[in-house]
Amino acid sequence: MSTQTVGGTSSRTPWSVVLAYGAPAVGMGYMSLLLSLYVMKFATDVLLIAPVVMGLIFSASRIWDAVSDPLAGYLSDRTRSSLGRRRSWCLASAIPVGITFIMVFSPPESLSGAALTAWMAVAIIGFYTALTLFFVPHLSLGAELSSDYHERTRLFGIRHSLYTVGSILALVSMQFLIGAEASSEAEVRQISALQSWIAAVVMAALILYAVVKLRERTDFEHPNTSGPFQAIKDVLANPHARLLYTVWFIENIGTSAIGALTLYVTAYIVGASQWAPVIILCYMITSSLGVPVWLSLSRRWGKIHAWRISMVGTGVSFGAMFGMLLFDSVEARLAWIMAFAFLAGFSAAGGGSTGPSVQSDVVDFDELKTGQRKEGSYYAAWNFVNKSALGVILLLTGFVLEFSAFVPNQVQTLEVKLAMLGLYGGAPLVFCTFGAWLFGRFQLDETAHLAIRAQIGGGRTSQA
Repeated sequence: MSTQTVGGTSSRTPWSVVLAYGAPAVGMGYMSLLLSLYVMKFATDVLLIAPVVMGLIFSASRIWDAVSDPLAGYLSDRTRSSLGRRRSWCLASAIPVGITFIMVFSPPESLSGAALTAWMAVAIIGFYTALTLFFVPHLSLGAELSSDYHERTRLFGIRHSLYTVGSILALVSMQFLIGAEASSEAEVRQISALQSWIAAVVMAALILYAVVKLRERTDFEHPNTSGPFQAIKDVLANPHARLLYTVWFIENIGTSAIGALTLYVTAYIVGASQWAPVIILCYMITSSLGVPVWLSLSRRWGKIHAWRISMVGTGVSFGAMFGMLLFDSVEARLAWIMAFAFLAGFSAAGGGSTGPSVQSDVVDFDELKTGQRKEGSYYAAWNFVNKSALGVILLLTGFVLEFSAFVPNQVQTLEVKLAMLGLYGGAPLVFCTFGAWLFGRFQLDETAHLAIRAQIGGGRTSQA
C-alpha cells in the first residue's frame, strides 16, 4: 500500500490505512469527552469536591503539560525502535492511559477530604500525561502518512469523524450516569467504575490494531538531532506556527464550552437536565457527518478559507445560545439550544478536519528551514494548546460558579445564569470571531506548500 507524491500530486491513501490510523481516535474521543464533560459534575455533585478545587486541579494539569508535552514530542522525534518512532510510543501508552482513566472514575469510597482531592489530582494529571504519550506520536504519524496538501485533510478529517463517534458513545455512558444520579451515589460509582474498565480495555485493543496495521515512512526519517530547547526554539521561531497555535487556542476556547458547560446550562437554564446528552448528541452528529462537506469545501476554497468560515459559524452558533433567555417554556428553550447545537457541531467539523492538516504543512516549512522532521515537537505544542484551552474553560467554570453564588441542585439566580451563558455563548462568539479574523493573515496556502514540497523533495514515496 502506498501513497506516491510527485510534483505535488498524490494517489489516495488506501482506506485500510486511513481507518487503521483513525481507529484509536474512537477510544480517545470517548475518554476525552467523558472526562471533560462529566468529571466536573461527578466531582462536585457525587464526590462533593468544591468546584474551585477541581478548577485548580485542571490548572495544575495544564502547568505540568508545559513540561510533559514538549518532552513527549522531543523523545518521539528521536526514538529508534523496530516499531518506528511513533508506533512504539503509541503502544507504550496503552496501559497507562487505561489505568489512570479507571482511577478518575473509580476513587475508593473510603477516601474523603484532602485524600480524595489528592487522588483525583493524581488521576487527572496522570491521565492527561499518559494520553500525551499516545496523542502526540499519533498525530505526528498522521502527518507522515501523506505529503499531499488535501490528502492530509482527508486523513485528519476521518480521524476527527471517528473521534466524534467515540464522543457519541461517551454521551451514552453519561446518560447511564445521569440516570444513576436519581438513584444513589453508590450506583453512580458502580456504573462509572464498570464503564471505565470497559473503555480501558477497548482503547488498548484499538491502539494495538493501529500499531500492527500501520507502517511508518522511511523517507521521512530526517530526525530531530538538536536538543529539546532548540526544538522548542525552532517551533517558536516558525512564524506560521505562532499564528496557527494562537488561532487554534482561540477556537478551542470556544469549542471547549460544549463539553465543560452543557450539563450546567441544560440543568439550570433550560430546566431539563435529562436532555443534556441529546443536546450534545446534536452537536456530535453534525460534527461527524459534516466532515465530508468540509473536505469538499476545503478542496474548493482552500483549507485556510474553509477553516475561517467554520470558526465564524461556531462562534455565531454558540453566541445565539443567549436567546434561550427569551423563552418561558422548557420546550422552546430545548428547541432553541438543539437547533444551534446542530449548527455549532457542523461548523466545528471544519476546524477538526483542516486544523491538524494545516499543522502538517507548517512542519514541512520547518523541514525546509532546518533540514529536520519535528512532527513530535510541533504536535506536542498543538496538544498543549488544545488542552490549555480546555483547562482555561474548566478553570473559569470553577471560579465563575464559585463566585456567582452558584448552589448545586438548586434553582439559580439570573446572575448565575448570565455568568454561565457568558462562558457558554459569549466567550465562543468573541474568541472564534477574532480567531477567524486573525487567521486571515496566514499565508501558507496550497501554492506556497507546493513550492515547499518541491524544494525539500516532492518525489518521495510513502510506505503505509
